[in-house]
Amino acid sequence: MNLVAELKWRGMIQDIMPGTEDQLNKEMTTGYIGFDPTSDSLHVGSLVPILLLVHMQRAGHKPIALVGGATGMIGDPSGKSEERNFLSEEQLQKNLDGIRNQLMKFLDFDTTKSNAAEMANNYDWFKDISFIQFLRDAGKHITVNYMMAKDSVRKRIEGDSGISYTEFAYQLMQGYDFYWLYQHKKCKLQMGGSDQWGNITTGTEFIRRKAGGEAFALTCPLLTKADGTKFGKSEKGNIWLSKEKTSVLDFYQFWLRAADIDAEKWIKIFTFLPQETVEKLIEEHQKDPGAWLLQKTLAKEITLFVHGEAGLQEALDETKKVYEQKDAPAESLTLADLEGINGVAKFDYEMAKIQAGIDVVSFLAETKIFPSKGEARKTVQGGGVSINRKKVEDVALQVDPSCLLHDKYILVNKGKKNVYLVKVN
Repeated sequence: MNLVAELKWRGMIQDIMPGTEDQLNKEMTTGYIGFDPTSDSLHVGSLVPILLLVHMQRAGHKPIALVGGATGMIGDPSGKSEERNFLSEEQLQKNLDGIRNQLMKFLDFDTTKSNAAEMANNYDWFKDISFIQFLRDAGKHITVNYMMAKDSVRKRIEGDSGISYTEFAYQLMQGYDFYWLYQHKKCKLQMGGSDQWGNITTGTEFIRRKAGGEAFALTCPLLTKADGTKFGKSEKGNIWLSKEKTSVLDFYQFWLRAADIDAEKWIKIFTFLPQETVEKLIEEHQKDPGAWLLQKTLAKEITLFVHGEAGLQEALDETKKVYEQKDAPAESLTLADLEGINGVAKFDYEMAKIQAGIDVVSFLAETKIFPSKGEARKTVQGGGVSINRKKVEDVALQVDPSCLLHDKYILVNKGKKNVYLVKVN
């Protein structure tokens, strides 16, 4: 398998250093990607680098997942307009453990295989390096002029907030990571998002100047959505790989709701389906876009990859219960159905207010389903709200005990995609 050719047709290469493809075709190559431990879970924005490592291993090469225990204490200025807050050692360790556990689900760490995946933590080598030693061994090999020429640094210097020496030194630390892995793990390739190109090439330059060696670089494009909104974001925030942070229902629905133009691009990137299959799916989808063939296939494949068979089945069951049966009367839902709904926003509300009766606009605002009465009123007037699967036609509608399902629940739909369950106590 030609790794570069495979990644190119999938749209997963933004920049590639000359000689990289020749190196990968010549021999089994060790390559790495760094993961920033700002949370105890990775999110869907991390899936592209994860998939790069998986493709690399499937092509017979050796992947290293580097978790930045040391650089995570500093902060990467790439793509950032302001300096971020430092993490405590306790929080950082929790994040490292969470990310490590997730990555072990996706890569093969079987040590009997020559290309077994490895985990690395740059804190393991930085913890014993003194400041003087780092300046002597690393600092003298990369000029300030070279570092300031990088886009990530220049934009921060020209911006209002500036850049601290701490973040300025980040690319030097990342460059040293590459050098250390080159020296100790024979690692010759670093991959990452296109915003990392400057940091990655600092590493190749560092290896050339300090070790007299040759190293290579490859980046993937940063994804955006067709409507201009940020990839990996939903109304509820980031789409996480952890089911504790993002339910399997919300995860599955994120992919299912992809615009056609996004689905055509994402099914190449986020699945392992072969090119012939993907092209056939796109052709079939274009004949009948309303069948959502691309979106359904994409959602199925990526949910299976991240959450396994059990997670996919849970997502399908919840989708059927919450969305596909939405035309069935809410009264047909059993108490077990309501209490078993996962992955929808749930709110508590006071029974006394329901018993007294409250107008629907106030109810929607007080439950926090809408941020304000004004927005709630506007959406109701536009026909965008349903109570117990019945469209609300009048802003003066009273929400009272007659609205309760099994004496304690109210089901609210906001638009076509957002479902909320209110428990009245």
